[in-house]
Amino acid sequence: MADIATLLERNLQEIFGEGDDALRRQVAEEILLEDAVFVEPHGIYRGRDEIVRIAGVIRAMHPTFRYTTITAAEVLHDQAGRVKWVAGADGEQPAYAGTDFIVARNGKIAAIYLFFDGAPDPTSPSIPA
Repeated sequence: MADIATLLERNLQEIFGEGDDALRRQVAEEILLEDAVFVEPHGIYRGRDEIVRIAGVIRAMHPTFRYTTITAAEVLHDQAGRVKWVAGADGEQPAYAGTDFIVARNGKIAAIYLFFDGAPDPTSPSIPA
């Protein structure tokens, strides 16, 4: 059973930061509940398969971007947590920043909420459905 800080880091780096679809799916099976939900400014995505799909769409929009956490994960009673991060190409100023908030159940992510810090992702239009 993974702790909240580990779930936050793996979600950020190994699902949304991962360019390989097969690796993304493998990690999703390890850390996301089948009925997990992902809520972000452009939409709501329900189920592990849909989260994996939209993470691939987002990654393809910014294939050179890296996510870098800027705070340590904050954890509430091993039930929920959040982490702040920036995204951008290596060696450049971050293009945007965000906060991931997760709710966990039975050691896996049940819900992911993404908040952009400042203006919503200025590098892209709405995410295609």
